[in-house]
Amino acid sequence: MLALALLRDPRYRAYWLALFTSQMGTWMQSAAQGWLVLLLTGSAERLGLVVALQFLPSLLFSLPAGVLADRYPKRNLLLFTQGGMMLLALLMALLTLTGWVRYGHVLLFAFLYGALNAMDQPVRQSFTVELAGRERYPGAIALNSFGFNTSRLLGPALSGFLIAFYGVGAAYLANAFSFLPLLLVLRRLAPGPRGEEGDGRWWREALEGVGFVLGHPLVRRVVGLVLFASLLGMNFQTLVPAYARLVLGLSATGYGFLLSSVGVGAILAALIMAFTGRPRPLRLLLGVFALALAHLGLFFAPAPVVPLFLALGGFGMISVLINANTLVQLAVPDRLRGRVMAVYSLVMLGTGPLGAYLTGLLFELFGGRLAAFALGGLVLLVGLYQLRPWPTDASPRA
Repeated sequence: MLALALLRDPRYRAYWLALFTSQMGTWMQSAAQGWLVLLLTGSAERLGLVVALQFLPSLLFSLPAGVLADRYPKRNLLLFTQGGMMLLALLMALLTLTGWVRYGHVLLFAFLYGALNAMDQPVRQSFTVELAGRERYPGAIALNSFGFNTSRLLGPALSGFLIAFYGVGAAYLANAFSFLPLLLVLRRLAPGPRGEEGDGRWWREALEGVGFVLGHPLVRRVVGLVLFASLLGMNFQTLVPAYARLVLGLSATGYGFLLSSVGVGAILAALIMAFTGRPRPLRLLLGVFALALAHLGLFFAPAPVVPLFLALGGFGMISVLINANTLVQLAVPDRLRGRVMAVYSLVMLGTGPLGAYLTGLLFELFGGRLAAFALGGLVLLVGLYQLRPWPTDASPRA
């Protein structure tokens, strides 16, 4: 199995373990941020605005980051983005632990952290192919998704305990320290090759990646489906804290448990992908229908059943993302990889601002159960529309 073979590679094993540690901290911080906003404001709409600001930079910086990923050594770019996120988390921890934090600080932090993450995403996805090799990439993405979603399961639960016993600032501090192993591993790796030098006009190079996405039938279809699924069905950073506090009235520990439920379903999806090999468009569609059913189920689910529907939502989300990412990566030529993955990241993360705010606004206008029902119905319509024949050509094109 490709995933296990990668773990026997000492370079990739060290990178994967360090990345897993960093992702644990990121999910702890994500849970803490949602809880902090609700403590400061008590508003689902204000929480939606914070999440929106965190994803907004993807609209601004994803395409330039893709050009950088194809021009410069990806390891060096990752040292910059990961180091910057560590410093921001440390600053936010100090503000929170000293009691100086205000809602405006959270907004600014969310935007700056999102800007670095928008640059990090296409670089890191391209770096994974460079480190693992194209032939081992399906195993690499399944392994990375397993680590990402195991951290999604454990991180919020640990964050809930930290918040309950030490306050929100402790979760931010834990995230700051979690970057250190990854930075040390990256420092030991070779910088990697430089790409082709462009003519200095980054938008022309970026548009070459956009043109590939629009001109490749399978990639165009996959990216379009990810756009609508991300916009309507993957806003768990807004949905879960709002549902936990405003609908179910849970404590910080209960909120962490609900977020971990999303992680349980996500891990199951990652394991299935790791053991079953190459991606399939049908699996992509099944993920969309799982997302729809999860949201629709929240309309009538009693409190004890809510974790099951959130686990189904996590399963659907990762089924969509693993299959979509792998289908795109296997179709793109190496020289365009950074730019094409920048378009993918732009679609996946750039829809976050509107999707997060829409979710929060629906909560404010109609309440949690009706908001979840409306989102689930829209995702279901998207899935039904995609039940047309799919193109099968996934070979790279220059």
